[in-house]
Order: sequence, then C-alpha cells, then structure tokens
Amino acid sequence: MAGDKIRIGLIGASTSYGWAMRSHLPALLALPEYELAAVCTSRPETAEESARAYGARLAFHDYTEMANHPDVDLVSVSVRVPQHHAMVMAALQAGKHTFCEWPLGADLAEAEEMADLARSKGVNSMVGLQARGNPTLLRLKELVEEGYVGEVLSANMTMFLPGVLARGSGSAWQADRTKGATALTIATGHSIDVLCLCLGEFMEVSAHVATQVPTWDITDTGGTVDVTAPDNILVSGVLANGAVASAHVASVPWHGSGWKMVVYGREGTLAASSSQMVQLTDQVHLRGGARDGALEEIPIPDRLTTIPGEVPGGSPVNVAQLYRRLYEGIDQGKSADPDFDLAVTRHRLVDAIQRSSDQGKAVQLA
Repeated sequence: MAGDKIRIGLIGASTSYGWAMRSHLPALLALPEYELAAVCTSRPETAEESARAYGARLAFHDYTEMANHPDVDLVSVSVRVPQHHAMVMAALQAGKHTFCEWPLGADLAEAEEMADLARSKGVNSMVGLQARGNPTLLRLKELVEEGYVGEVLSANMTMFLPGVLARGSGSAWQADRTKGATALTIATGHSIDVLCLCLGEFMEVSAHVATQVPTWDITDTGGTVDVTAPDNILVSGVLANGAVASAHVASVPWHGSGWKMVVYGREGTLAASSSQMVQLTDQVHLRGGARDGALEEIPIPDRLTTIPGEVPGGSPVNVAQLYRRLYEGIDQGKSADPDFDLAVTRHRLVDAIQRSSDQGKAVQLA
C-alpha cells in the first residue's frame, strides 16, 4: 500500500468528551496520510452524530463489525482501559493494524496476549505512550546518546499533579485498582517510560506503592467511593547502563509541581520540565550545562517535528507524531516505536514496581 492513505476506524470517537476528541481526532484530521473512514461509539445515534461531525463515511456501534469492514485498514482504540483487550483482539483477529491507548491491557497478561497475536498476524501495532513523540524529549534522548553529560551516573524524575481528593461519577470506576487505570499504570507508566526512553531500561527496582487518600468525594452526586487505586508511587533502581535512578509520581490535593527529570553525568547535567503531565503536552522545557557551567535553554531542532503545521498545538502534537511514525512503519513494512512489544516491556516494569512494594524487597527485571 505504498503511498496510499491509511483508512482508519476510531473506537471512542465521541463529539462531547474523551481523549480521542481532544487529541486523536484533531491529529488525524490534520494528517494527509490518513483518511478517517469510520467511527465507532457505544450507540447507533452517537455513532451517526460522530460520523457527521468528523466527516467519516462509516458509523458503527459494534466494534467487531467495524474491525471486519474491508474499508478499514487500521483500528484505533481510545476508550476505558477495561475495554482495551476485547477491542484490540477483535481488530487483530480481523488482520488489521492496531493502535491502542496506554495502558495496553488491564494487566500484564492481557498485554502479552495482545502483543503475541499482533506478532503472529504480522500486522503493525502501536501503543499510545505518546511522550515518545515529543520533540523536546527526543532531543534529550539524542543528547544523552551523543555524550552531552558523559557517563550517566544518576537521574531523578518526579511528577506531582493535583486532583486526588475528588472525582466525577463518570471517573469513579478508577478507584478500583483492578480496572487498570491508576496513578501507577497511567501517570507512572507514561512518565517512567520517558526515563526509560532517554536512559534505558531498569534492571532492578525497589518500590513503595501507597494509597494515601482511601476515599474520594464524588462531585456530582455528593457521595463517596472507597479507593484501592494507589496515588503515590516511589521507585528507586538500577538502569542497564549502571546508573542509579529514582522516581516519585503522586496525585496530590493541591498545587502540584508538574513533571521534572534531571540527568547527572560526569561531564554535565540535563534538566527537563513541564507544568503538565508529560504525555499530554508539547510544552516541555530543556536546559543543560557542561561540568560547572550554568544550566541554559537548549534549542530543539525543527527536524524532530515531523508533522504539518495544521496539527493544533497541545495534546494533539505528540499523538500526531506517533501516527506519522506508524504510517511510515506500515508504508515501509517495518515496525514502529512504540509497538505492543514495547508495551509489554513497560507493563512488566509496572508489574515489578507493584510486586516490589507488595513483597518489600527489590525485584530483578533481567
């Protein structure tokens, strides 16, 4: 299909709420290599409404029917985590290339099953670890590889964002850790993936996973819900390159400090930061300094932004960068990062963090 547009079917294409509305759809509608061929929502009337709003030719409320339609080349899944497995498996069984938001599955076993099927079907897969498309973070990775800081000795990453005390009733299901959408799987999964992207994988982790706020207020009903999902994740460990690294990710009541990562090496230091969740924004600042010199702003080369200017700023940027990478992989018959196998690697790290906390000891990953 070299040079052809990829006809995409998007599950979760609401016109009124959701991650797809905020990021996937603005990205896809601005990328010339994609055609939004189909949309899928939970009801026929909302599917038709979405098709009209976004200009899709086909509307479905049955995701299996959409996955099997001959005019759909790629299925994208942007819904609640507990639904990922069934929808992705349907797309893969139909032999379609598949994009799925992170976390890939509600647990490691689901992720492994999806990755195995994608591999056996010979289709392209991509998981929505979209910070991997951020140009500033790509430059940070390059600088480390180029030796800007020399031998990496240590690194620290934190992400503190407000909102732990209350939820709307539509998000109350996230209180249950078994549903797979927690501060460990989502906030920690995304942010620690940036650390691994730039510095390499953890070989050993020691962790403490805690639920500091065991009850949420439900803002629209006045009730409460008991919480088993963690809100504080503290990790320390050793990377494959021998560096030691730490991470603390938390949902806090007020005045979160955003995302920060600092890399310390024999020859210098790199510091990146954002006021938002790192995966949600194109606004990441990068500073660096050699030896005892002051930290100064580092410019980001235009070559690391591969998307057209028509893509709106904000959350669509990183998503569009991944979709363009996926297109190139499909067009050239090669895998594209981050694929489902990478998703399994990240699920294994998240699983090791939880096991270390549960067992009170270090867990090896290699």
